[in-house]
Amino acid sequence: MKQRRVVLLAVLMSVALAGCKLKSTDTGTPGQIPAPPDVAAPPANAVKTSSGLAFKVLTVGLGNSHPTPNSTVRVHYTLWTPDGKMVESSVPSGDPVTFQVGRVIPGWVEALQLMVAGEKRRFWIPGPLAYDTSTNPSDPKGMLVFDIELIEIK
Repeated sequence: MKQRRVVLLAVLMSVALAGCKLKSTDTGTPGQIPAPPDVAAPPANAVKTSSGLAFKVLTVGLGNSHPTPNSTVRVHYTLWTPDGKMVESSVPSGDPVTFQVGRVIPGWVEALQLMVAGEKRRFWIPGPLAYDTSTNPSDPKGMLVFDIELIEIK
């Protein structure tokens, strides 16, 4: 028993020294994914494109080809507003979405073409590249934050 405590203590100290956090068991509201801590604005280490799109790589992909506007892709995604409200996500259902790259908002068209299969990135998409020009009153306006995992390029 004492040996288990020593091992557990060593693991916890290693996690703390590495700057990692243990995964919380609090799931919050069913179907809700907590907002990342950097959802309000892109961090200083985010890469910014000339269009204003900002991103950081969360998981490195192993693919070597990028989708084009004519490609069909399968992705998981989560959308938050800068105040931390989760708007929608494919993750809780476990059902990725499939669509043609060129048929989504301009921010997604640009973002997806930067990715390879297996990659997950967080994108801060400025309003003009998102839904600011949409006439649908239910579309969120302003900057939006998406976590996108590119599962497959067809």
